[in-house]
Amino acid sequence: MHPSLFVELYIFVLAVFVGFQLISKVPSVLHTPLMSATNAIHGIILVGAITLAARVHHGLALVISIGAVFLATLNVVGGFVVTDRILEMFRSPGRRGEDA
Repeated sequence: MHPSLFVELYIFVLAVFVGFQLISKVPSVLHTPLMSATNAIHGIILVGAITLAARVHHGLALVISIGAVFLATLNVVGGFVVTDRILEMFRSPGRRGEDA
């Protein structure tokens, strides 16, 4: 294995740990607004993951990059679902379920 792969894997594991610690400290009432507010950032991450997947030529790197595209897609779709749920709460009772 290439030595830089170990460094990249170490940075990835560290980022996962720090991200988990940060998100676990956020009150649950703020999770929904934070997720919908960062949906644009998830879109940028998806574009980066697709760009990365298009440039890789090795088997393991290709599997990891396809996984990144999949997870980034889940983030974007989840953000839109949560945003739709938030907007549904603010619609008047007579207009629920209608496209406005």
